[in-house]
Amino acid sequence: MATIQKSRKGRGGIETTPNPLYMAIGACVVVVFFAFPYMLMLISSLKSQADVRRIPPEYWPSEPMWSNFVTVWSSNVQPGKSLLATTVIAFGATAVVLLVATPAAYYVARFRFRGRMIFLLLVLTTQMLQPTVLAVGLYQQFSSWGGYWVWGALILINGAFNLSFAIWMMQAFFSSVPKEVDDAALIDGLGRLQTMFRISLPLTWPGIVTAVVFVFVNTWNEYAAAFILVQDPDLQPLTVSMPRFLGLYIKDWQYLFTTAIVAIVPVIILFSLIEKRLIGGLTAGSLK
Repeated sequence: MATIQKSRKGRGGIETTPNPLYMAIGACVVVVFFAFPYMLMLISSLKSQADVRRIPPEYWPSEPMWSNFVTVWSSNVQPGKSLLATTVIAFGATAVVLLVATPAAYYVARFRFRGRMIFLLLVLTTQMLQPTVLAVGLYQQFSSWGGYWVWGALILINGAFNLSFAIWMMQAFFSSVPKEVDDAALIDGLGRLQTMFRISLPLTWPGIVTAVVFVFVNTWNEYAAAFILVQDPDLQPLTVSMPRFLGLYIKDWQYLFTTAIVAIVPVIILFSLIEKRLIGGLTAGSLK
């Protein structure tokens, strides 16, 4: 049977439980659908230039070119520097957001002050303004930041544009913890900061991890502000330097795909390390 029917007393309806086999098949279809572009990117990164230009195109390379990764890594574009720039900017912006959003979200969740909803709405409206819209203003503000200071500018910009999302998400998790827990800690002699760090944070850790991951990924993939501000090729993050692997006169698509694989590996490692806490944060509140 496709479904197993159960009668629910007192409601006059019929509850249907999906067959586990169908659920597994559906999950596999979804995984294949979303994983296919990445698999195609990996296969294309192992092709030679002749395989990429072959007509009609073929999915599989005639011979895997693992040397593409060596060629890209040792090229004049120097993806190692771009990877370092992206890593520093992503971790820096995430740290700034975590330091600012955590106490702000805790205060908003624990105190009912005048103008609280207006404050939350104003914070939310910042999501409507993207770096592309503010390109001229950002350039005028940070064009004088030369050298490695431009990384600091990108850290501040990405931190500012992801701060509102982090505050909204964290305050929801702080609000889910009963206020009586904090009151008990205060009665026992803990200060407000000690209560936040030693009592509230451990209880809301999955939600904080979820917010941090989203901020990190958004910063890792940011393009507009980096393209506007970073003119030095040695300081450009991966999102800006990747098109240079195509070449000027000959389009080496296989090298572009190879660089894309290098760019997503750190994100995959991050997700694999915090998978359990991330899933816990995403599903928090779904069960009572």
